[in-house]
Amino acid sequence: MPIDVKTCAAAFWRLTIQALWAVRGTVRLIWSIVRRPVLFVLNIIAALIVLFEEWGWRSLSALLARLAQYAPVAAIERWIAGLPPYGALAVFALPTTLLLPLKFVAMWLLAHGQVIAASALFVGAKITSTALIARIFILTKPALIQIGWFARAYNWFMPWKDALFAIIRASWVWRYGRVVKTRMLLRVKHLAVRWRPTLERLRIAVQLRASDMWRRVFGG
Repeated sequence: MPIDVKTCAAAFWRLTIQALWAVRGTVRLIWSIVRRPVLFVLNIIAALIVLFEEWGWRSLSALLARLAQYAPVAAIERWIAGLPPYGALAVFALPTTLLLPLKFVAMWLLAHGQVIAASALFVGAKITSTALIARIFILTKPALIQIGWFARAYNWFMPWKDALFAIIRASWVWRYGRVVKTRMLLRVKHLAVRWRPTLERLRIAVQLRASDMWRRVFGG
């Protein structure tokens, strides 16, 4: 009996559609179950990203900007700001490249059971690279925008990021995070006022001790 190719093809496609429909129903069922916890986790991650930008990127960049009051740092920043586009791009990528070996050292320490040292080194390298990248980007942005593909990527990314962050800032997770942030700042200010006399006495004691050691060593 000859095989009807058309009939077999039609049967195959019917089975395929039925299988896809069954998979679709299974996926929808699974999504209905995990939707809330997944969205909850994603909201927290997104809020942490925004929090990092406001507390990390901006704060670290502002901190490094204060160093520009010193002449050597100011000279370096003027040199960076005057670089051509691809020179600026190379300098922009430099902090991550230079600090990458430290992350490998941190992994080596972790492999040898030095968890605290590895964590401290990794966090320190991450904070340092973030601070440098944030400051260098501010200095090199006018040159980087002259690169066509960079300008297109930047012009696409920024509106998308702003829209996403607007949604995040309207979420309850972000609003709660702002409350926690305010409480933390008030707590830190309270501790600063409370410990200021002690810290001032400690600073004076250290200064006197250093002066005494200087006189003993150099006789001045």
